[in-house]
Amino acid sequence: MKTIYVLNGPNLNLLGQRQPEIYGHETLADVETMCRAAAEDKAQIRFLQTNWEGQLVDWIQEARGEACGIVINPAALTHSSVAVLDALNMFDGPVIEVHISQIHKREPFRHFSYVSQRADGVVAGFGVEGYPAAVRRVLSLTG
Repeated sequence: MKTIYVLNGPNLNLLGQRQPEIYGHETLADVETMCRAAAEDKAQIRFLQTNWEGQLVDWIQEARGEACGIVINPAALTHSSVAVLDALNMFDGPVIEVHISQIHKREPFRHFSYVSQRADGVVAGFGVEGYPAAVRRVLSLTG
């Protein structure tokens, strides 16, 4: 069975507690449940979160041999990590970038994404509903 990596960057472990007026009240556990439901019986979900850039890079590298696609919310690393971009550039399958908030309506530094230079699609501003949409997109791109 296919595996989709759903990768989450810094501070997403506090989803539901951190700035709920921006990010909502759902927790990362809620998001994981949504992703697993979206995958139905078509793929396994490997759902991971880290506050460390190097760990995120390691998981992307691991996905090269394990995953048919990656859904990634790199959080603040979106705007700063060439290392994450370089790792994603070595992955052959589809990459869908997810942002819970509408990053283009926020501070100007959030308008730029290194990850978008590799992503096959970007979901922003849909709240946590962007995650299952991204999972479904990976499934549609991988048959």
